[in-house]
Amino acid sequence: MKIKRNDQPQRIVFHPAAAAPVPAEAVPRRGGPLRILGHGLAVLGVVLLSLVILLLGVIVVVCKGPSPTARDLFVTSVTETSAMDFLARICFTQSEVDEILARNAVVAGGSVTQLSGFEQSDKDVPKDTIELLDVYGPTFKGKMMIVHDPSRIKVATLDRYGADLPGLKVEDFAKKYGSTAAVNGGEFLDTNGVGKGGQPLGIVIKDGEFRYGNESTVVSIIAFDDQDRLLVGRMSGKEAKEKHVRDAISYGPAFIVNGEPLEVSGTGGGLNPRTVIGQRADGAVLLLAIDGRQTHSLGASFKDCIDVMMEYGAINAANLDGGSSTMMVYKGETVNSCASMYGSRRLPTAIIVE
Repeated sequence: MKIKRNDQPQRIVFHPAAAAPVPAEAVPRRGGPLRILGHGLAVLGVVLLSLVILLLGVIVVVCKGPSPTARDLFVTSVTETSAMDFLARICFTQSEVDEILARNAVVAGGSVTQLSGFEQSDKDVPKDTIELLDVYGPTFKGKMMIVHDPSRIKVATLDRYGADLPGLKVEDFAKKYGSTAAVNGGEFLDTNGVGKGGQPLGIVIKDGEFRYGNESTVVSIIAFDDQDRLLVGRMSGKEAKEKHVRDAISYGPAFIVNGEPLEVSGTGGGLNPRTVIGQRADGAVLLLAIDGRQTHSLGASFKDCIDVMMEYGAINAANLDGGSSTMMVYKGETVNSCASMYGSRRLPTAIIVE
């Protein structure tokens, strides 16, 4: 008997092996999950390799190209980043890097703050006032905090220090001391950008007592004496003690000393996130936090920071630890944008506003 479908004769063949249906999941499929994953990883690897090659090409062009300014700006910027300073040595030896840094820096004059009394302010502002203002420049944006009562500025410390001990984040320092505001503080051990933040460098003094360092240590110091006057410049722990320093940390360079801005050569530290402290003639303390390494703000040079602090009336000012450590907290809220992809860093000290 013939069965027709669409008027075409069809042959029906019975095959014993096909009597039982085969489960769909038992049929091997080409291009399974592992194969797809492997293909995806291969594509990702090619893309990453292409990006690395492109990045290296850009670095070589910048470093070996016709523009000395672009070269120096690149080197000074990346060498202030503990996690990326190796990029400068792709094209240059360490001695060449050191030479570039020496040509693009604050010219140290050796001056130290000469102490005097505060002048009468011409502004009728209550003593407990804290102002928070926006600052802008061609390559940066940031926040300026003006604390009208300098006695509220203190150094916050850890209970114990050590390379294997963790530091505290700026916001945690603020919570620990119950402070109104806080910014990051002084220098610390941060090998390859992965330090735990529990080991300061130089000197740490709180309430007139050495918490780290000693009288023989000579460093760039940022300190307040027992009359709430800001001192900046290089001095020994002994000199700090003789000047009746109540709170101090170590970092630098000094930017303004006794009303005089220091000279900056070349690109002056490159474009980076910055934290700066200063004091006006009337005693008000200036805390500056500048964002950097981000699309909305590339960062500021040393000269940029000096210009901003002079504009706001600083007679003494100095550079605090910046980069990915730059952080400003006010009333429990972070008011700047941290450059670190991991968020606020752990640090051994902070500057707080009680």
